Amino acid sequence: MALIAASLPAIGGFVLLGSAPWSAGYLQSQGGLGIAVYVAAFAVLSGLALLPTYAQAVVGGFAFGVVVGTSAALGGIVGGAAIGYLIARHASGDRVVRLIAERPRWKAVYDALIGSGSVRALLIVTLLRVPPNSPFAITNLVMAACQVRPVTYLVGTGLGIAPRTAAAAFIGAGLSELDLSKPRKAWMIIATIAATVIVVLIIGAVANRAIVKVTTADGSKEPGGGE
Repeated sequence: MALIAASLPAIGGFVLLGSAPWSAGYLQSQGGLGIAVYVAAFAVLSGLALLPTYAQAVVGGFAFGVVVGTSAALGGIVGGAAIGYLIARHASGDRVVRLIAERPRWKAVYDALIGSGSVRALLIVTLLRVPPNSPFAITNLVMAACQVRPVTYLVGTGLGIAPRTAAAAFIGAGLSELDLSKPRKAWMIIATIAATVIVVLIIGAVANRAIVKVTTADGSKEPGGGE
């Protein structure tokens, strides 16, 4: 399952982005139904680890604009997270938890995520979802296998993944307006997209530092580490 979750979304993402103009055109032609089709397809394809969330969010922005595209993409993400959780939870059993218990470093992070109260667990899930290099399908698998509470998992997923989803939708909306026959406007759009990517990377770096602090006992030691 981990191999599938790591490989298929990346492959599917390139295919989807290559067909974005056609996909967006079809969704736009369906009116309100197109949004419903988009959310449902997003949920199923991301939940089954067939397409990555970023590529689908780009298509949402391309088809519906930033506001509607972001909202629809977040709906698809939460639905996909629920599907991925159900599949991984039933497939993994208790094997992962037993493996974690055998490794002190892993157990320290696990205890911080599971055994320290719902508020802190929600914070950790949210932070884990923020970085742009946090793979959606793999994270679904790990959290389900670690038996994270479903409500905490879904709410944290929505909150944490919102910034990069909005950024992807913004990029998609910019691409839909990109006109290479007007170099000045094109460069402005490209510069804005580049700035958006940089901001998302900075937010992800901050989240990675925060997760290290939250999952340590006193904020200054590595999980399972010594003095």
